[in-house]
Amino acid sequence: MPLHPELQAIVDAAAALPPMETVPPETLRAGYEAQTARMARPDVGYVEDRMIPGPRGDIRIRIYRPDMQDGHAVVTYFHGSAFVICSIDTHDVICRHLCLALDAVVVSVDYGLAPEAPFPAGPDDCEAATLWTAKNATSIGGDPARLIVAGDSAGATMATEVARRLRDAGGPNLAAQFLIYPVTDYPDPAPLSYQERGQGCGLTVIAMRWGWDLYIRNPEDRFHPDASPLRGADLSGLPPAYVITAEYDLLRDEGKAYAARLSQAGVDTVLMHYDDMNHGFMGMVGVLDRADQAMTLASDWLASKI
Repeated sequence: MPLHPELQAIVDAAAALPPMETVPPETLRAGYEAQTARMARPDVGYVEDRMIPGPRGDIRIRIYRPDMQDGHAVVTYFHGSAFVICSIDTHDVICRHLCLALDAVVVSVDYGLAPEAPFPAGPDDCEAATLWTAKNATSIGGDPARLIVAGDSAGATMATEVARRLRDAGGPNLAAQFLIYPVTDYPDPAPLSYQERGQGCGLTVIAMRWGWDLYIRNPEDRFHPDASPLRGADLSGLPPAYVITAEYDLLRDEGKAYAARLSQAGVDTVLMHYDDMNHGFMGMVGVLDRADQAMTLASDWLASKI
């Protein structure tokens, strides 16, 4: 199946832009925020920005509530980044849609990014934010017994790491994890999807390796399970997982491989593969029909776990 025509048009237009790896991170971040600021934002019941304590200083979060009622499930969401770019502002739209589709409180986390905050700053920040969310769930309209971690791309990596850390610590317990085209392994050796989809589909091999190189300062950390969760020795006992992959995404194979490892470890796992989508397509929820469908299906499944 060919790439969806709306996504193909975006890929074609982006071909005229400087490659990501040639632009300073701060310029990239500003560009993505300006681009996403033009997107239509669905209204939710309540939105609030806060600063919470973290291991390296305060962490900015954004809380979305579907209404002012209490007892909602709570999703701690980690935005995609290639470990370097994006923010809670660039992912404001997807968090609003998730809040409404799941009827849940969403806590979006502005975790530390490379090169300023290399590994393991991101996982450490995300774990701290999830623990804060669990502790404070009731005060923000949530139910501390109905917790989910979620994220896209590198943010999905953070979600896998938080889920494993909480398992190893004996809690707080998570009802589910929602992983959207996750980064699960340092590409050495690179999977087949790096060759098939690493150029001309959006996210490129060069850009992904650039992000990895800024994120991982110590080569020995490349295969640490907090950086490459696919390398984790034991994936048993993790919360149920809903994994989304896209055919036109160089992360396709590692996302599928992680879903397979989870299933083999006895974890309740659903893999949803989209044959005509590319990396980042869920960021077009509210604009792209397939992204809307994917959000609805994922939310229905998550609702069955909470």
